[in-house]
Amino acid sequence: MSAALEDFILAARACAQRHSEPVDCVQAIAPLMSQLLGQADDFLQSGHLRSDPEHYARNAILVSPDASLALYALVWLPGQWTPVHDHGSWGVVGVLRGMLHERSYIRLDHGHEGDQNIELARGGVFMFSPGTISSFVPNPDHIHVTGVPDDGALTVSLHLYGRNMNDFCVYDLASRSRKRIALAHNES
Repeated sequence: MSAALEDFILAARACAQRHSEPVDCVQAIAPLMSQLLGQADDFLQSGHLRSDPEHYARNAILVSPDASLALYALVWLPGQWTPVHDHGSWGVVGVLRGMLHERSYIRLDHGHEGDQNIELARGGVFMFSPGTISSFVPNPDHIHVTGVPDDGALTVSLHLYGRNMNDFCVYDLASRSRKRIALAHNES
């Protein structure tokens, strides 16, 4: 592991341990992600930059043994999008190259628990260029769809999560429901 990556992981872990509130945690880690983007050439390997013609690629850079942190390089080809989803965790995202688009959703059924009768409304659109840092926290869930339009360019983003991101909730707008699905990733 490169010194830049090791320093980032140690500092992010310390922030996560020091800040019990997710909003404080992501606020402390966001500047660290900005520094990491500037050092990406020092630690990214070819395995971290794999793409997949069928869907965006999730390439693991580090998944901590205790599942408290996970860092992935996501590689997006033009026309590749996530489903509408949330994370159930805090996260910090930095765009390394390309232009990452995010379309947010707002949950209108305040206080509703469960996976049925979920009412979502479309929210804002965000366009993240190289060097941009974004973050999110759970409760309320950060519900969105992320990707690259058909006329976009290859995009690479780094995603740090406060857990092993091996699953998330996917929302079905037509049936007003959600379900938790398993997520695969490439080992690096």
